[in-house]
Amino acid sequence: MLFPSYAFMVFLPLVFLAYWYVFGRSLRSQNVFILAASYLFYGWWDWRYLGLLFASSLGDMLIGLAIQGASGAKSRKSWLALSLVVNLGLLCVFKYFNFFVDGMHDLLLTVGLEPHLPTLRLLLPVGISFYTFQSLSYTIDVYRRQLKATRDPIAFLAFVSFFPQLVAGPIERATNLLPQFLSARRFDMALARDGLRQMLWGFFKKIVIADGCAPIVNGIFDGEVSTTPGITLFFGAFFFAFQIYADFSGYSDIAIGCARLFGIHLNQNFAYPYFSRSISEFWRRWHISLSTWFRDYVYMPLGGWRTQWGRLRNILITFTVSGLWHGANWTFVSWGVLHGAYYVPEILRNQKARRDVPTLRDLPAILITFLLVLVAWVFFRSPTIQTSLDHLYYLALNLLVSPGAILLWLGHSVLRWIAFMLVLEWLARERQHALEKLPSNVWARWGIYFVLVIVIVLHLDLHAAHEFIYFQF
Repeated sequence: MLFPSYAFMVFLPLVFLAYWYVFGRSLRSQNVFILAASYLFYGWWDWRYLGLLFASSLGDMLIGLAIQGASGAKSRKSWLALSLVVNLGLLCVFKYFNFFVDGMHDLLLTVGLEPHLPTLRLLLPVGISFYTFQSLSYTIDVYRRQLKATRDPIAFLAFVSFFPQLVAGPIERATNLLPQFLSARRFDMALARDGLRQMLWGFFKKIVIADGCAPIVNGIFDGEVSTTPGITLFFGAFFFAFQIYADFSGYSDIAIGCARLFGIHLNQNFAYPYFSRSISEFWRRWHISLSTWFRDYVYMPLGGWRTQWGRLRNILITFTVSGLWHGANWTFVSWGVLHGAYYVPEILRNQKARRDVPTLRDLPAILITFLLVLVAWVFFRSPTIQTSLDHLYYLALNLLVSPGAILLWLGHSVLRWIAFMLVLEWLARERQHALEKLPSNVWARWGIYFVLVIVIVLHLDLHAAHEFIYFQF
């Protein structure tokens, strides 16, 4: 089920009302209902994969109990290994099997063999990369004794499948989300209001900016780069940078705001990443739930991070794995490796990510960081590495253009909405989202709501399936 759809417009208010006014008298009935609603939400896409979600979740719950009850370290490690094999095995089968088979096929061809290797025709389950990582972090945390295993299957299944963040995150840790399904929840009007404001901002970013950028980006990246002006190739990368940001952070805003309507707190997933002054700061602000997941469960366990060369090695490994997580294509791996390479100068200078609030004096560093990220986005968006390199080559080769061509692009309507978004987010860069603190005057506040709603409605096309980009991951 898509957030911007007729189905969700009916689904959300009905679930909200039933959750508080029909099932709100007991914690267990609330959890049972939210679990059923979450499975309906996921099954709306393809009910056949509900069994996979259920089996994966229940398996990790049972493994968590086995880890906690194990008497020796060897037994605990064996149960953890089983969880790793099951979760990563699911990803390998559904997401990477054909990728690795194709790689092996190409390798055998280079040595003169003509292999006939099997491939699988499987539809990638929406959100599998998200819910397997969320479930896997639970067993790892139980193994590390950072969390006690739960014996409540309903609460655990609801934790894994909670519908606002099920298919595209944030990837919540069990230490944050699971206890919220184990304790009583009460309706909080202030929390619900803030949730609605964050949802409104998320819908604006998705519908007005992301969906507005999509046809431009598709037209440029699907075209013949050798005959495309360099300025057009630049704006193709530029608009994709804002398409993927508005699309994914918009989804996160809707998910976090929606969760607040049900008394659930989800962690911030984007902290205005395009205001970053370095690559390390960018990754402290971009897809926070994933970057911290890789930090805690890949980077740190690799060891050697206390030395400069150990950090270099572990950063490159972590970003390579992160790139592969995004998809079974060498372009994603290249994107990850490139971001890892960006880190090298910072590590050699022992530079730390800044945590103070960016100011206008930081604009040169912000622009340099954005351009580096922009180059990497070309690899992320392109179908092959060669087309990525061609895009960058012809961009640089044909970049000199007349001022009139630049002004033509600068006059594009979606660019004005991007500028509007950046201004509001710059003013709110110390807050959780752009609409968190609005004018106290009721007319001014509702005027902002009215304008955003009108703009969203004018750009909304419920008949077209504008899926979120990260659904494919």
